[in-house]
Parts: sequence; structure tokens; C-alpha cells
Amino acid sequence: MLKTEYARGGRNAATVRMKLKSLLSNQGTEIVFKADDKMDQIVLDKKDCTYSYFADPMYVWMDGEYNQYEVEAENMGDALNYLEDGMSAEVVFYEGKAISVELPTSVEREITWTEPAVKGDTSGKVLKPAKIATGFEIGVPIFVAQGDKVEIDTRTGEYRRRV
Repeated sequence: MLKTEYARGGRNAATVRMKLKSLLSNQGTEIVFKADDKMDQIVLDKKDCTYSYFADPMYVWMDGEYNQYEVEAENMGDALNYLEDGMSAEVVFYEGKAISVELPTSVEREITWTEPAVKGDTSGKVLKPAKIATGFEIGVPIFVAQGDKVEIDTRTGEYRRRV
């Protein structure tokens, strides 16, 4: 589900407009439902796995029993911003097929590039750009230097704290 809109008409019943993307066929669609329509509950399985390697266009994950699962690059989403070898995450399965990856809520990464702090620029919450090894850019406080390890919230992509 990419987006939802709830609308309540005058005499008409309330409607919900949903913008959906199929994780199996990767096609997008938009559907309108009545607010009181019933839908089937879909059960997704999740398994803790470790990232192994990239085999274009698939990312290969391995579970504790050395089974390998491939997830398409298009379905990786924001996980690509934080991906590194040996990283643990939950692989989501639908009918036995790996369809996406759910990251932990926070990850620790090393700052590979950032500008040095500017003396006197300390009023309020001042953030400067910094990059991690994947090339993803985040805003960090001015006291964070190159080589520091920081904790990043994977849901928002924001700096949490220096580790």
C-alpha cells in the first residue's frame, strides 16, 4: 500500500481510495473501496536472515540453516541506504517467495565523509551533511566528525546519537 485517502460523501457511503503496488508482479494500481467492505487477511511470513551478496538484479540473503533467498532490487526500498555485508534483517515471504526486507529500527554506521565543524556555529540544533559507506547522506550535529560511528533511525533516515 503506497497511499490511502478517506472520503465521506453527503448521501453516499464513505469511500477509501488506495494506491497499491504488487510485490509479486511489481505493477501499480489504484482501487476505490466502500469503507465497510471486507478484505481477506493476507499472512506474510518473516524470517531472520543475513545479507550475503549482490547478484545483479537480486540481493541474496541467507538464514541460519544456510538457505539462500533472493530479493529483487526494486523491492529492497530504503534498505539499500544502509546495506552492508553480514547485516541482519527480516526477509518477508508471501507464499514461499521472498518479496521484501524489513530492517531493524536503528543501525550503527561509520561516517565516511563530513565537513569539519565551523567555529561559532552553535546556536540551536545545527545539522551538517554527512555520508556513510553506502553513499547515503544524513544530517548530523556539528560535533560529529569523519570516522565517528553514529546510530541512524532506519524509518526516518535521521541521526539518533553518536556511538
